[in-house]
Amino acid sequence: MGTSGWSPPFTYLPFCSAGYTGPLQPEISNGTFHHFFVPDGDYDATVDPELCQMLFKFSDVYPCGANEESDSVVRDDFIITKLQTEDATRLLESIGRTVAHDLDGEDSYGKFLQREISQISEAFSNVDKSLLELEVKFKQSQETELREEQQLNGYVVKQVSDIRGALRETTDISLGLRDKHELLTLIIRSHGTRLSRLKTEYLNVGS
Repeated sequence: MGTSGWSPPFTYLPFCSAGYTGPLQPEISNGTFHHFFVPDGDYDATVDPELCQMLFKFSDVYPCGANEESDSVVRDDFIITKLQTEDATRLLESIGRTVAHDLDGEDSYGKFLQREISQISEAFSNVDKSLLELEVKFKQSQETELREEQQLNGYVVKQVSDIRGALRETTDISLGLRDKHELLTLIIRSHGTRLSRLKTEYLNVGS
């Protein structure tokens, strides 16, 4: 690799045996870790460039001598990234299925919401219509009850009036009968007196 004027935003501490002091060139970046390789030709003959890979974090520096730990971190990072990507894919697919299920065959949420609003409006309209029908029936029921009550009151009043009339008539008849009874009593008494006088006169004539 060639050199350039770029330098990382941290200080490199040479933990390995390489004598390179130039700028480091980034090879891979995933937003969290940056991997750098020291250019070829700056190692001792016994040093394998693969063993001098250096793993940097934005604020931390790891010695290139810890190659096994660095490789493990890289593998773990790629595995985690892969799993996160798979999880995100499954989540997006799940969201897509949920949205498709929620849309219930509509092309967009706008049409879906319009249909829902239309159904809700229709439901409210039906409820309002039912309430109006109940109010009319309740009013009719009240009117019927009032009419029946008035009819019943009229019937009761008529019956009471008829009974009063009958009592009055009975009272009048009773008074009339009493008068006649007194008259009959007087007549009978008068007839008795006459019979007694006639009897007395007859007996006197015979003796």
